[in-house]
Amino acid sequence: MDQYIGLDVSLKDTAISVREDGKRIWRGKCPSDPTLLAELIRKHAPHARRVVFETGPLSTWFYHALTAEGAPAICIEARHAQKVLNETLNKTDANDADGLAQLAEAGFYKAVRVKSFDAMLTRALVAARNQLLNLSTQLGNQIRGVMKTFGLIVPKGTGRVFDTHVRELLERQTSLAQIILPLLDAWHNIRKRAAILDRQLIAAARQSPATKLLMTVPGIGAITAVSYVAAIEDPENFRTSRSVGAWLGLTTRRYQSGEVDYDGHISRRGDNRLRGLLYEAATALLTRTSARTESSLKNWGLKLRERLGFKRAAVAVARKLAVIMHTMLKTGETFNPSAGTNALMKV
Repeated sequence: MDQYIGLDVSLKDTAISVREDGKRIWRGKCPSDPTLLAELIRKHAPHARRVVFETGPLSTWFYHALTAEGAPAICIEARHAQKVLNETLNKTDANDADGLAQLAEAGFYKAVRVKSFDAMLTRALVAARNQLLNLSTQLGNQIRGVMKTFGLIVPKGTGRVFDTHVRELLERQTSLAQIILPLLDAWHNIRKRAAILDRQLIAAARQSPATKLLMTVPGIGAITAVSYVAAIEDPENFRTSRSVGAWLGLTTRRYQSGEVDYDGHISRRGDNRLRGLLYEAATALLTRTSARTESSLKNWGLKLRERLGFKRAAVAVARKLAVIMHTMLKTGETFNPSAGTNALMKV
C-alpha cells in the first residue's frame, strides 16, 4: 500500500507523520537534515507516494536534497495549508505533520514550483546588492541628519560629490568630524561592495542570451532582466503568457458573494521584488522621452494614464511587460515597438 508523509519543518527539528490507508502508522521527530529524513522515510515508509512539506526558508534545500535521495518530495503553498492546519484544536508540530500527511493522502494541496539553486544564487545576488544600496542610503541620510543638528547642511549630490561636501563642512568641526568620518568610511566601503556586486550582475546579464533578449524592451535594464529570467526559469513553466501577470500579483482581486461582485486592488502575491522592478520599468517607460522608449506599448500606457491616473496606468503597463517578456522568452523574438499590445501578448 502507498504511504503518505507529512513534514513539519523547523530550523532545529522536523516532525514526521506517516499515513497508510487512512490511518497514521508512525510519527516521530528528527534533526532537520534531508539525509536523515530520507533514511527515516525509507525505513518507515518504503512505499512512499508523497512527501509533503510547506514553503519556508529551508524548502529549496529540502526539496532538492530529498529528490536527490529518491523521495517523492512535494512543496506546497503555506498559506493554503495553514487554513486547514489552523482548524486543529491543539496546534503542535506533531499535529501539523499529521495534518500535512492527511493533505498528502487526500491530494488537497497546492503544489508550488521550487526554483533551482542557480536561480536562487541569482536572486541572492540581486537581494544582496539591494541590501547594500539600502544601507548606503541609510548611512548617507544619517550623516545628513546628524550634521543638520549643528547647522551644517549638506548640499544635494551623490557619490564623490556627497563625500566632498561632507569633508568641506567638517574642516573646522574637529569634534563632529570624529563622529561623522567613521560613518563616511563605512558609507564608502558599502558602496565599493555594492559596485562589486553590480559588476557581477552585469557580467551575468552579458552571458545570458535570454537576458540580452529581454533588455531590448524599453525600460528593462540588466537587473530587471536577470531577476525576471531567474524567477521564470523555463517559459514552459507557464501554460500561457497571460498567467505570468497573475503569478506576480499584478491582476486585480475579485470578491463575489450573492449579489455582491466587485474587483479590488491587485493581489500583490508572488515575487515582491520582481513586481517592484517591473513597476519601476513601467514608470521609466511612461516618463522618459527618448526615442528608444517610443512604442505602441508606451502610447497605450499614456492613454490609460489620462483615464485612470499614473499609478494605475503604471501597474497595467507592468503587467503587460511581464506578459510580453514571457512571450519573448517563448518565441525568441526581440521586442517590436510598432506591434500592438494585444499582438505582443498573444501566446
